[in-house]
Amino acid sequence: MATAPISRGDADVFDPIEMEVFSNRLLSITEEMGNTLIRSSFSSNIKERKDCSVALFDAAGRLVSQAAHVPVHLGSLSGGIEAVLRRYGHAGIRPGDAFLCNDAYLAGGTHAPDITVVTPVFHEGQLRFFAANIGHHTDVGGAVPGSTSHHLKTVWEEGLRLPAMRIVREGELDMDLLEMIAHNTREPDNRMHDIRAQIATNEKGARLILELVQQSGLQAVLSAIEGILQYTERRLRNRIAQLPDGTATFTERMDDDGMGGDPVVIQATVQARDGQLHVDFTGTGKQARGAFNLPQSALHASVYFAVKAMLDPELMPNNGMFQPIVITAPEGTITNPRFPAAVGARVTTAQRVAGTVIGALGQLLPAGKAMASCNDVMPSMLFSGPLRDGKGTFVYLETLGGGAGGRAQGDGMDGIQVHVTNTSNLPAEALEIEYPLLVEEYALVEDSGGAGRHRGGMGIARQIRSLDDRLTCSVRCDAALFGAAGLNGGQPGRTSYVVQNPGRADELRLPNKISGHPLPAGQSVRLETPGGGGYGTPGERDAAALRADLLGGKVSQAAALRDYGAALVQRALESETP
Repeated sequence: MATAPISRGDADVFDPIEMEVFSNRLLSITEEMGNTLIRSSFSSNIKERKDCSVALFDAAGRLVSQAAHVPVHLGSLSGGIEAVLRRYGHAGIRPGDAFLCNDAYLAGGTHAPDITVVTPVFHEGQLRFFAANIGHHTDVGGAVPGSTSHHLKTVWEEGLRLPAMRIVREGELDMDLLEMIAHNTREPDNRMHDIRAQIATNEKGARLILELVQQSGLQAVLSAIEGILQYTERRLRNRIAQLPDGTATFTERMDDDGMGGDPVVIQATVQARDGQLHVDFTGTGKQARGAFNLPQSALHASVYFAVKAMLDPELMPNNGMFQPIVITAPEGTITNPRFPAAVGARVTTAQRVAGTVIGALGQLLPAGKAMASCNDVMPSMLFSGPLRDGKGTFVYLETLGGGAGGRAQGDGMDGIQVHVTNTSNLPAEALEIEYPLLVEEYALVEDSGGAGRHRGGMGIARQIRSLDDRLTCSVRCDAALFGAAGLNGGQPGRTSYVVQNPGRADELRLPNKISGHPLPAGQSVRLETPGGGGYGTPGERDAAALRADLLGGKVSQAAALRDYGAALVQRALESETP
């Protein structure tokens, strides 16, 4: 489709209408890249669950555009570009090359299963852009299926560590390297095909950005990009300038550091000062003994997400957004670990980081923007065992949603992934066709949302039965001890819960963190994820809203009597929904 030429005016006075059109054109390129990656991938984790992200960068490594996929992946994408430029420099990068990496300490990654592929884009012999994407590969070797477990202590246990490496050399795929990577995982075919899909996706992105250059001219495109980055930075600085003076601090607690023991504090203090937003994690707990440590790139991505969500949700995600934000995290804490600390379960901590920044910023914003805490975790279930045909091993990963916090403007959303995660569920039909598993229940959890004038969102129950004696199961879900905090009199959301064989004579309550747990045929495991915190005093809830909750099975009558009181429950039952 032909597009009108972009004006060649100075970037600082770039026309706002043209800027909107051009930014949407960039977004359309990244969205097409994302669609290509999802459609062409082999594994269910990318093709069905969409656990992937794509982006465009300029030659200096600045983020230009990112599709709306998984926010935490922004860390690995930016880190991967920086790693390639640091190792090879412009002089060592040639047309037809492609690079990959994943390591948190060597290549700016966030954990080993997230493999980043970076492709340079040349125009008339000069490096002008990078196309990049990331896919979560369900296994990259290591001590456990899935390459991630709460109890692992070092990155050496978490699978292949890939620094920035050339996977395509001037158009020739390095099959030796690709096969070495694939055959050091539990699903070599999936790894082989998915990495090739990632390479092809970047090639598609390169073609699309070059088409834009051909239509509009290189200098016009570069000028437009500069204008967008400057505008984004100015716009966020304006939002920061509107914040009141002073600091605000918010604290959450994780159940433990992956190895049992005491809870771990995550604490964020925010302050708008000198045109910048300072986010300080001093007071956060020490480095985890287990795998909940958060690498720098994931920390930054989590903070950027939270700031954007609270100050300007429509802000374009690009390098301009990063400039006004100053992040501090003391070394040796769970938000700034020392090598070789394990990082595989980092998203649980990333969710807590996002939650604390959102909680702190909420104290500085008008009351109408206030929100109770969301579930602030990343519940996950992983099953592994022989494929149905006996030819190889499968690793099936599922990350689940929970309840969002109640808001000044309304109830929290039910059964939703919050903050830095944003993947789809694997449909039960696809799961049961592909793996020896049966989904027994997939539902919202009654009484899981915190009571309040505006109720917290409900958690999710997912119950899966094994159909093979050789299967193992791993579950990881924080918030077994501490529910999502309510706000302004709202009650906390319900905590998480894991049980084997629920409702049977051999029912067994399991820890909320299990790894490699045997699950013979006929045995089931059930995970109930946390609800969101409630907003406002429960007694102020609208009777019609409470009636809808009762009739819809969201709140039981016993819980309603306990939390809302007999008088309000009676009015609710006597009222009629408009």
